[in-house]
Amino acid sequence: METYTTDSALAAVGFGKFQALILVYAGMGWVAESMEVMLLSFVGPLVREEWNISPQDESLLSSVVFCGMLIGACGWGFVSDKYGRRTGLLFSTLFTTGMGFISALSPNYLCLMALRFLVGVGVGGGHVFSSWFLEFVPAQNRGTWMIIFSLFWTLGTVLEASLAWVVISVLSWRWLLAFTALPCFLLLPFFGTTPESPRYLCAQNKLSDATLVLERIAKTNQAALPPGILTYHREREVDHSAVTSEIDDLLPVREKECTDDDAMSSKSGSVAALRSLLSRNLRRSTLLLWFAFYANSFAYYGLVLLSSQLSDANRSCASGLRYVKSEQDASLYKDTFITSLAEIPGLLVSAVLVEWLGRKATMWCLLFTCCGFLGPLVLHQSELWTTGLIFGARACAMGSYTVLCLYAPEVYPTSVRSTGVGIANAIGRIGGVVCPLVAVGMLRSCLQMEAIVVFEVVLCLAAVACMLFPVETKGRDMN
Repeated sequence: METYTTDSALAAVGFGKFQALILVYAGMGWVAESMEVMLLSFVGPLVREEWNISPQDESLLSSVVFCGMLIGACGWGFVSDKYGRRTGLLFSTLFTTGMGFISALSPNYLCLMALRFLVGVGVGGGHVFSSWFLEFVPAQNRGTWMIIFSLFWTLGTVLEASLAWVVISVLSWRWLLAFTALPCFLLLPFFGTTPESPRYLCAQNKLSDATLVLERIAKTNQAALPPGILTYHREREVDHSAVTSEIDDLLPVREKECTDDDAMSSKSGSVAALRSLLSRNLRRSTLLLWFAFYANSFAYYGLVLLSSQLSDANRSCASGLRYVKSEQDASLYKDTFITSLAEIPGLLVSAVLVEWLGRKATMWCLLFTCCGFLGPLVLHQSELWTTGLIFGARACAMGSYTVLCLYAPEVYPTSVRSTGVGIANAIGRIGGVVCPLVAVGMLRSCLQMEAIVVFEVVLCLAAVACMLFPVETKGRDMN
């Protein structure tokens, strides 16, 4: 009897209307996460002025959000691997929405810090949206569609900068917190229409349910599935030292034979998943991914904060004071808005390079270019030059981070994909915790040269780590 796999089914039906709807829904999840992250650029200075907190407390407000994201990235990854992608999406969205609205009512600094930590826990589930989306995309154009998906992140950053520009001038930072929580809330009414990932269903020994999802995709796309019945490729640990395609090494099994993967999901839990991630065949990829996520998060989120902090710090240090109240709020929002737009050319460049040079080369090329843009900032530059250099650096950082978010799900098998990507994202959040101490703390102490040197070192080490990745995933099926 003829058989077909999930990869061959997705290749047959192609990228059509069904995946476009998945793209929009998952993309809104990333809009919500990027807005919550971008929010940190604006809330800190405003809270400092209202409650007269120290620069250290201001940077701590950003750091606790990333601490929450660290916990959330691990937790929601495990939830989505064990209980389903839809479960992870639903509860992370509910948590983010609720905590976001409540944080707008914070009566004092400590309460705000605690609630923003909880918002970070919810936002930490953002990576589940990307993994869920990628599991519906055919292998032949997965790289291009991931870049397009990342445009939603850029949309979120631009939307948040625009929102802050308007809201802060007429209302207050509390309204900004409330409006920023709206995109997550808008996802909830449409949750009932979202399908479970067919790859996840196969890994859970639910081939009949996976077949129904694939038939729904084919009907919506007005295409036909391959003849025969759906089979599942037993997911052995991928040997990254092999030069042949992983698809050649996988054995097709029937629904009744998927007991090993089902047992792993239902019994062994997170310990077995972590053991799998650190097994001989995946250890090198996992450890390098952890560092790459740390460094990329440090650089990207640091540049987001630099967009709003560098010019302000230059004016403060030039005056001979540790901090002077900025009278150029409009200029601040304008500069942040402009540098947010930098992510669009960054995505366009990475979209071209990722299918031409491959994942690895694209990442290290963009990271080294980012170093080049940041280099002149070791010395004080004019506001125009500063904005232009951060524009270029942020474009490269966004492109590199996007390709990394594409590469990570392609490395791991379905049974541990969300957990693996979640832990890598959690490690990245450590970079988010540390970067405010550099981007805010050091700049407030008039240590611009030292701060930029730290960024340069981290970026160079990240580029080397990308060179050392053991496998190129361009054009490979997701096992």
